[in-house]
Amino acid sequence: MRNEISVREAVETDLEAIVEIYNQGIKDRIATLETEEKDLSYMSDWFDQHRERYCVLAAEIGGQVIGWASLNPYSSRCAYAGVADLSIYIAREFRGKGAGGKLLSALELKARENKFHKLVLFTFPFNGLGQSLYKKMGFREVGIFQNQGVLDGEFVDVMAMEKLL
Repeated sequence: MRNEISVREAVETDLEAIVEIYNQGIKDRIATLETEEKDLSYMSDWFDQHRERYCVLAAEIGGQVIGWASLNPYSSRCAYAGVADLSIYIAREFRGKGAGGKLLSALELKARENKFHKLVLFTFPFNGLGQSLYKKMGFREVGIFQNQGVLDGEFVDVMAMEKLL
């Protein structure tokens, strides 16, 4: 079916869509403390660092990439080798339509395959759409980092969440 969301491993030809979706997240100020938009060169370097255990997945409808997710290193310390940080970004017009859930389910499978025992994420306390997805998928709130970053000259709190796999 043409309107069905599918998830697959991202490939280099997805990078233009990935950077566009990421920049939407930066502009919308709901998903990251990043404030400067990224270019294709930046994302290409980032993509090269996401090989083997740290993968990138793409969600698509009818061949159009509508979202992406990645497993990211949590810490360089060997004690945390089994913990991955995750990122999920969905194109504006597809938010709240199921792509995040499909990406998160597929990302959890990849995390298990790649020998991670825990996933962590950091979100804004005001990102209700994201939090409802994470809670529905079994993540729990660990706590709030107060004044963790600055966006547009204002301090912003960040919520930590985790899921044991």
